[in-house]
Amino acid sequence: MSDYITTYTKVHFTPLEPKEEDIQIIDIAHALSLLCRANGHFPEFYSVGQHCIHCALEADARGHDRPTVLACLLHDAAEAYLADIIRPVKQHLFPYQQAEEQLLDAIYRRYLGRPLTENEALIVKNIDDSLLYHEFYHYMGERLQETIPPLATQPVFAWRPFLEVEQEYLQLFQKYRG
Repeated sequence: MSDYITTYTKVHFTPLEPKEEDIQIIDIAHALSLLCRANGHFPEFYSVGQHCIHCALEADARGHDRPTVLACLLHDAAEAYLADIIRPVKQHLFPYQQAEEQLLDAIYRRYLGRPLTENEALIVKNIDDSLLYHEFYHYMGERLQETIPPLATQPVFAWRPFLEVEQEYLQLFQKYRG
């Protein structure tokens, strides 16, 4: 077995030793459009790509700058290479968390030119958690916390064709990357 994966664009990518030049936005958009949120337990397919699109649009609607909006679009990009692991399990997988953080830093350096600031990271986490709440309420009727986090947008939580999600992800990337 090798230490690399072959991506959609045929790059041999080593997730545990990421090279910025090997990180391709097309690979990220494609893979995230095909990854299901909630480990497949929602009653219909809803992708990580859709979630990231909603996070970026929410950041924009809240008036955040382009780098922060782009960070929201990219915040789950490491999952394109490592897969999505549900929060109750991920919190106990310290080596996975380190690998994910290292890869995400490489992704941010590639596309933002730097890692996130502490303030940007807090904004991204807040928006991510807000969307998570509303996704679970919509799909599962479950409130993950007592206080309902407000949203500036009205995201549509519904299955969308994979290619449509991939294309919108790439369009938003181009828009916010400038």
